Amino acid sequence: MNHDLGFSSTIYGFGSGIFFFGYFLFEIPSNLILERIGARVWIARIAITWGVIATGMMFVKSPLSFYLLRFFLGIAEAGFFPGIILYLTYWFPTIQRAKTVAIFMTATAIAGVVGGPFSGLLLTLHGIAGLAGWQWLFLVEGLPAIIMGFVVLNYLCERPEQAEWLEPEERFWLQERLQLESEHKQRHNSYTLLQALVNPKVWLLSLIYFTLVIGIYGISFWLPQIIKGFSGLSDLWVGFLSVIPYLVGAIGMVFVGSHSDQTRERRAHVTIPAFIGAFGLVLSASYSHEPMTALASLSLAALGIWGALGPFWALPTAFLSGTAAAGSLALINSVGNLAGFVAPYVIGLIKDATNSFTGGLLVMAAALLVGGILTLVVHHDSFLEQLDSIRS
Repeated sequence: MNHDLGFSSTIYGFGSGIFFFGYFLFEIPSNLILERIGARVWIARIAITWGVIATGMMFVKSPLSFYLLRFFLGIAEAGFFPGIILYLTYWFPTIQRAKTVAIFMTATAIAGVVGGPFSGLLLTLHGIAGLAGWQWLFLVEGLPAIIMGFVVLNYLCERPEQAEWLEPEERFWLQERLQLESEHKQRHNSYTLLQALVNPKVWLLSLIYFTLVIGIYGISFWLPQIIKGFSGLSDLWVGFLSVIPYLVGAIGMVFVGSHSDQTRERRAHVTIPAFIGAFGLVLSASYSHEPMTALASLSLAALGIWGALGPFWALPTAFLSGTAAAGSLALINSVGNLAGFVAPYVIGLIKDATNSFTGGLLVMAAALLVGGILTLVVHHDSFLEQLDSIRS
C-alpha cells in the first residue's frame, strides 16, 4: 500500500496512529452506553461498523482518505475492549480474572498467528479482478467482523442468570459468588463514576498501560517491516515468520495469567514481564543484522509484553464495579491506547531519519522499563486475600 500510494513511513505511522484519536474521544461514552443497554447489542454494533469501515480501507487513494478512514475506524471500535473486560466481570470471580482476561486477549496474539500467513497469501492476489494485494487484504479481512457482529446479536448471553446452558445450581453459585464480591467492593471501595475517573490509582494504571501499549503497537504495526528489513524475504515468508513472536506471546499470556491467579499476586506479574519485554527489544536492536537472533529477541519481547496484560487488567477490576468500572476501564484503555498513535508515528519518524528500526526498538524498550517500575508504585490491594474468607 505504501509503495502503490507513495506513502512515507511518516504518513503510514501518522495514519496508523490517528485511529486512536477517534478511539480516545468515544471510548468512555461507548462503554457507558454498553453498561446501560447491555453487551449484546452494543458489541454487535461495534463489530459490524468496524468491519464495514475496515473493508472500506480498500478504497484509500490519498493520505487524507487514509487518515479519515482510520479516524472513523477508531470511533467504530471505541468501547469494544473495555466493554469485553467489563462483560467478563459479570461472569468470572476476581480470583480467576487474570487467566480469563489472558485467554480472551490471546485473540490479539492468535490474530497475528493466523493473520500473518493469511495476509501474506492475500497479498499474492495482486492484480486479480483489478485489485492490488493490499486491497484484497482489506476486503477479505473486514468481512469476519461483520459476520461475527450478527452472531453476537443473536447468541451472546448477557448475564449468568440468563444462561440456560448452566445447571440451576451452577447459576446460583456463580450469582452468589459475584454478589458477595460486589457487596465487598461497595463496603470497602465504593466509587461514583466521577470519583473513579479522578482517582489517582486509575490514572497511574492509565500511565502504566500507556507504556505497555507502546510495546504492543510498536510490534504489531512494524513487525512485518522489521522482519523484512533484516531478512529480505518475500511478503509471503515474512507473513509466516511473523507468526512466531505472536505464538510465543499467546503462550506467555496464558501462563503468566494462570500463575498470577494461583499465587494471588498481580504487581510482580506485570513488572517482570515488562522488564523481559524491554530486554527482548534491546536484544533485537543490538542484533538486528543477525536474522535468527533478532527474531528470537522479538519473540522474547512479545512473551513479556503480552504476558503482562492479563494480570494488569485484573488490577482495576479488583476494586471497581458497575458504572465506575465501566468508565474507569474505558479511561485506562483510552489513555493507554493514545500510545497507539505515539508508537507508530515516533517509530516512523525515527525510521525515516535513520533508515533503521534500531532507535524505535530502544524507545519501546525504555517505555516498558518505565511501565514496570511504575507498577511497583501501585498500592497493594488486599482484596484477593480478603476474598479467601468469603470463598465457598
